[in-house]
This record gives sequence, structure tokens and C-alpha cells, in this order.
Amino acid sequence: MAHIALTIAGSDSGGGAGIQADLKAMSALGVYGASVITAVTAQNTRAVTAVHGIPLNVVAAQIEAVLTDLDVSAIKIGMLATPEIIQTVAETIAGYDGPVVLDPVMISKSGDALLAQDAVQTLRDVLVPQATMLTPNLPEAACLLGTTDAQSPDQMIAQGMALCGLGARSVLMKGGHGRGDVCHDVLIDPSGVVAEFTAPRCDTRNTHGTGCTLSSSIAAGLARGLGLTDAVAQAHEYLQGAIAKADGLMVGQGHGPVHHFHRVWPA
Repeated sequence: MAHIALTIAGSDSGGGAGIQADLKAMSALGVYGASVITAVTAQNTRAVTAVHGIPLNVVAAQIEAVLTDLDVSAIKIGMLATPEIIQTVAETIAGYDGPVVLDPVMISKSGDALLAQDAVQTLRDVLVPQATMLTPNLPEAACLLGTTDAQSPDQMIAQGMALCGLGARSVLMKGGHGRGDVCHDVLIDPSGVVAEFTAPRCDTRNTHGTGCTLSSSIAAGLARGLGLTDAVAQAHEYLQGAIAKADGLMVGQGHGPVHHFHRVWPA
């Protein structure tokens, strides 16, 4: 019997992030991935040139179609684009009682906005409280809290605790935007630090889709029955391997994608 995870996110025409990255990561980790598309982007490794939100009734219909038929063991939520889409997703998954991993996608790797400015408040108010795990990078955490990026491990922990105070049951503060030779992630719940994860910072520009890949990998672990800490540990190890092999893909002329199937076929 297949383990099933659902990704609710935007489509990346370049294939490196969004729905495409989520399904690749879930498949690579032995999980069947279902999908709900919230927006279609015209996107490659260099830029996002257009964004088209999916009609709200179609977003809701996709979620209902999946949840009323497939035995979904975990949900990952990524790009939602507008306050109205956020509200629709929150209302439609309200009766779902499995784990929900929320990646608060705001800006693409190329620097283009993927979340309307007026949507941040809605995301904070209606979806963060539904999250089993929130996975912000440092700029996203700061934006949700209306403050500046954390500059130290103590500030990362403080911001993670503050996000738990908004209703998230746990927060993975990602240190990919930090400085230094070591990337430092911290898993936090309302009681404090649960676990810390470190990895050497890889010298590559090919990191398109890292946030999508990590959050969907965590959802895959949860779908397979892993606890929160083990799911993050598995996802962290998988992503580090995907980043390490990214340069061999040579996809695009900008920020290329990570190698989701690095364990299956060599680049």
C-alpha cells in the first residue's frame, strides 16, 4: 500500500521548484505524490515572468477531489500567491487531521515576489495556526513577524518561538540565508529547541527549489510515519545530497535546480 502525500503549491514551468520539485522529492523518497495547483508561473532559472492564480473554486475542487478519494497521510503547502487562495486552502483543509507542513513561500530564488504583500497577514492569521510544521527561511520568518532577519542562533531560536506563539505546532528555522561555512537549521516547538541540524555550506549557485524540496521531503517522511525530528533529519540529509550533485545537472543559465534523483541516476 502506497504512502501518499499531497502538495498544494504553484507550478514552476522550469521544473526546479514548486509542484514539480515537490513531486520529484516525494517520489525519490518512496512516497506517492498528489497535487493541487494554486498558481501557474512562467518561470525558469533566471526569472519569474508571469503568475496566473487558479480560480478559487478550482483550487477547492482539486483539494476535495484528492481528500475524498486518496488516503493522504501528510500535506505540504507552498506557494499560495494571494489572500483569497490562502483563505480557500485554509477553509478546504480545515477538516483534515493529518500533519501539515507549511512552507511560507514569498520570493523566488531569482528574487521575484511569489506572495502578494497583502497576503502575509492572511497567511499568518489563518494558515500558520493549522501548521504541524512551519519551514521559513530567515527572510520569511522576519516578514511573518514584522522584524529584521535573525543574525545569530539565539535570534533564530527567539523568532522560532515567536512563530510557535502564532499557532504553529513546530517551526524549522532554516539557516540557508545565513553566513559562514556551516548551514545551521533549528527545529523548535513551544517548549524550546527540539533538534539542530548542520551541514557544510555548499559553494554552488544551483539551489533553485531548495525550500520546496526540503518541505516536501519532510512531508514525505511524515507520510511514511516518521516523527517530526526523524522526518526533518531524513529530509535534511536528502537535500544536502541533492545540492551536492546539483552542478552536474547543468540546467538553465541562472540558479539551476538541485538534483532530486541523485540517488537514482548520476548527473
